[in-house]
Amino acid sequence: MQRVAVGAGRRPSVPRAPRTLGRKRSGRPQKPSGRGPFERARRTYRQLRRTWDRPLTAYYLIFGSALLITVLGLVMVYSASMITALQKGLSASYFFQKQLFAALLGTGLLLAASRMPVKLHRALSYPVLAGTVFLMVLVQVPGIGVSVGGNQNWISLGGPFMLQPSEFGKLALILWGADLLARKGDRGLLTQWKHLLVPLIPVAFLLLGLIMLGGDMGTAMILTAILFGLLWLAGAPTRLFVGVLALAGLIVAVLIKTSPHRMDRLACLGATDPGKGDLCWQAVHGIYALASGGWFGSGLGASVEKWGQLPEAHTDFIFAVTGEELGLAGTLSVLALFAALGYAGIRVAGRTEDSFVRYAAGGVTTWITAQAVINIGAVLGLLPIAGVPLPLFSYGGSALLPTMFAIGLLIAFAREEPAARAALAMRQPRFGWKRAGLRWKSMRRRVKKRPSGER
Repeated sequence: MQRVAVGAGRRPSVPRAPRTLGRKRSGRPQKPSGRGPFERARRTYRQLRRTWDRPLTAYYLIFGSALLITVLGLVMVYSASMITALQKGLSASYFFQKQLFAALLGTGLLLAASRMPVKLHRALSYPVLAGTVFLMVLVQVPGIGVSVGGNQNWISLGGPFMLQPSEFGKLALILWGADLLARKGDRGLLTQWKHLLVPLIPVAFLLLGLIMLGGDMGTAMILTAILFGLLWLAGAPTRLFVGVLALAGLIVAVLIKTSPHRMDRLACLGATDPGKGDLCWQAVHGIYALASGGWFGSGLGASVEKWGQLPEAHTDFIFAVTGEELGLAGTLSVLALFAALGYAGIRVAGRTEDSFVRYAAGGVTTWITAQAVINIGAVLGLLPIAGVPLPLFSYGGSALLPTMFAIGLLIAFAREEPAARAALAMRQPRFGWKRAGLRWKSMRRRVKKRPSGER
């Protein structure tokens, strides 16, 4: 019998060559998918865009940028005011302590405003307006009003504390104007010019007149910007803007022409030399401070211009000292923070369905942005020196308190968005007393319903 060999009839196996990772069947190298630089850039861009579009982005931007501006402002107030305080025979931290006290009070106002419902904000509009007008009238009463720097806009509160009611006029106009326009908008009356202008324009002119009686043209310019912002948000036609702008320009031209002091400030635009009689001393030394800072500055506390060369170093021209000590990096950081705050305010005003929130958020954003532009433009020599502080940054409690209340308004409005409210509700602590109690109670119910009675 013929034996059959094991494996006979099978096809002999031929060893295959091992496949090379990352190569196609054709033998060409295969590019790893999703690992190229362009793909990574696209993925990063999409991730940043999703993060930017989250419901709480405006909330965190407003709170974070305002907090950083205030803290950095406290540091710079201490650095810029040390020499001025010592020259007056005061403690080196005198102005810093007053600003810190105002910041603590402002923090309380910010927290209170951020927790108030929108209805309460609207209810406060008329009392705030009436109280502000009353205080601005008291400023012009002899023996009560105090003149500082040639402008009579202050009321003495006793000791070193003074109040400038015109700073609260900005907040009063925003709250009252937003409530007025919202009520008229709900009734469909804003399509008529008389309802759009009356009584908004007369009340705004009343505040402007009381401010100009004290000679504070810088605050009047900011109040005018707020008025234009409210009219624009209300949908005022272009013809109205042109007419009101022409009237405001004529009034400003007359006020500047009739004041030699304002004419001197206008003549210092772009000046690089103090000129005859040192008329442009402050503007020129502000440029010197910025130019000597370089990229990263001379160091915190190492400013030279604050040693008596630069007037108002800790108030109107604190941005120049910031540029000298922290350099271009420091000034760009401040600009970026203000840009983030302005963007967040515009986002809140654009995404809300409540007309009052839209007008109020737009008015606050216009106020802070316009004041920052006027102050920084004056320091850079691009605008006349208007004598307005940098919001949340410069020394001055009267300016800091209403501004922080306005920031609280923006935070409250950002929290009131439906998506933001839902996102905040989802971020409650998991192991808090309320949730633990609910979980314990639900377990007790399940235990009682067991038929065996076991625990």
